[in-house]
Amino acid sequence: MTTLSPENSLSARQSASFILVKRKPPIDKTEWDSFFDENGHLAKSRDFICVNILERGLHPFVRTEAWKFLTGYYSWQSSQDERLTVDSMRRKNYEALCQMYKKIQPLLENLHRNFIETRNNIAHDIQKLYDKDPLGNVLINKKRLEKILLLSYVCNTQAEYQQGFHEMAMLFQLMVEHDHEIFWLFQFFLQKTEHSCVISIGVGKNLDMLNDLITFLDPEFAEHLKGKGAGAVQSLFPWFCLCFQRAFKSFDDVWRLWEVLLAGKPCRNFQVLVAYSLLRMVRERALRESMSGDDILLACNNLIDLDADELISAACMVYAELMQKEVPQTLRDFFL
Repeated sequence: MTTLSPENSLSARQSASFILVKRKPPIDKTEWDSFFDENGHLAKSRDFICVNILERGLHPFVRTEAWKFLTGYYSWQSSQDERLTVDSMRRKNYEALCQMYKKIQPLLENLHRNFIETRNNIAHDIQKLYDKDPLGNVLINKKRLEKILLLSYVCNTQAEYQQGFHEMAMLFQLMVEHDHEIFWLFQFFLQKTEHSCVISIGVGKNLDMLNDLITFLDPEFAEHLKGKGAGAVQSLFPWFCLCFQRAFKSFDDVWRLWEVLLAGKPCRNFQVLVAYSLLRMVRERALRESMSGDDILLACNNLIDLDADELISAACMVYAELMQKEVPQTLRDFFL
């Protein structure tokens, strides 16, 4: 066990305060612009901005630019002129990748069975997306999205295509206008979240740490999950693979949680605290009805139309609770 420092206790109190007070209005364009000096360099610290994103969120008019910083598309140290250069470079690099793909596509089709299978899976997944709003207005361009996902698969040797990537990439097409922006934001997002959402890299570790967190904070529920509720936690991998996308009532709620995960506040691997908070929503019923693992999983899958701020608040409260205890070294290393 490790005793927490005063600094960590302060962080925990700050996290708790996020829940106890009414959230201030999100960062709007005027305030966002005030974070920069006349040359476009940040006049506020990165930490200051990320804490404000946790506590308040981003106005939709700010989100596109802010996410370019949060994902790493832009450097936090860049000037306005440097960012214009980066945008131009990203566009040219994307076009070069598209040209490369056209040249090697016949080779991939002839020599790599996985390529054909993955291309078919992407096409199938894309067709399942709703591309219009309730009024019939077109939301997304499926052909453009399919092209971006296929190029992402060809260029990314670690985060291979997995079911759900089409839903994630769709949100970037809704956020930004140009294909090169969609492609690079999605790539940087995957890099930032690969230890939480990519099956082959980090999902298993997240599930293991979720188990450890339940054992530490809620031994009674942990015993149930090891007994009659066995298998429930390991079956929650879609939460991480989709970054909880299907649990929310709106795209704005999804973006709200994702920008908090990207900001890295109040701690590292906040997604596990989010998962723990979701699981606590079914805890009382699971114990009262002595639910099996399959029934717990069904109850978890029925957690939909949630409010992102309420879930973030609940996860911050878990963090505050955790930070008041003598935390096992494995959990401390994971979250701090």
